[in-house]
Amino acid sequence: MTKLSLGIAALSLMTVTMPALAQSGASDLAPFPAAEEGLTRQVIQLEEQPNEDLLRVEVVAGKMLEVDCNRVMISANLETKTVEGWGYDYLVVDQVSEPAKTLMACPDGKTETAFVPLNLGPEAVRRYNSKLPVVVYAPADISVKYRIWRTDEALSDAVAQ
Repeated sequence: MTKLSLGIAALSLMTVTMPALAQSGASDLAPFPAAEEGLTRQVIQLEEQPNEDLLRVEVVAGKMLEVDCNRVMISANLETKTVEGWGYDYLVVDQVSEPAKTLMACPDGKTETAFVPLNLGPEAVRRYNSKLPVVVYAPADISVKYRIWRTDEALSDAVAQ
């Protein structure tokens, strides 16, 4: 068998395997590695939608913290990795910083528990694909949430000036 034939066979296997797993009742997570010590594997299963090209999914990871009127910021790194032999992407959250906050005086002194999102950068917005789960490995104290972004099919014209 030539390299091209092997490549086409592998590609065919990759496109058929995940839907076949879902139909057979097997776990869609079988190709993905188990979470390493100190990490949790968190999974987002997206529903099938018409025109998925008009949608994006934003991965929002963060922590529940006691906050006051100050703005709290936490930076982190979001890295895309690929399951070897399968070609499926997964995300790894690491290098989570300590919370930093503005130092305004809060007149009422009230605090509340709130979800503080990590600053993950542009990698957090992903193509919407209901055929594959969005798999995120994050430190155990980090929660993963998501948001769906939608756009219209209609385009507006820019004005030449």
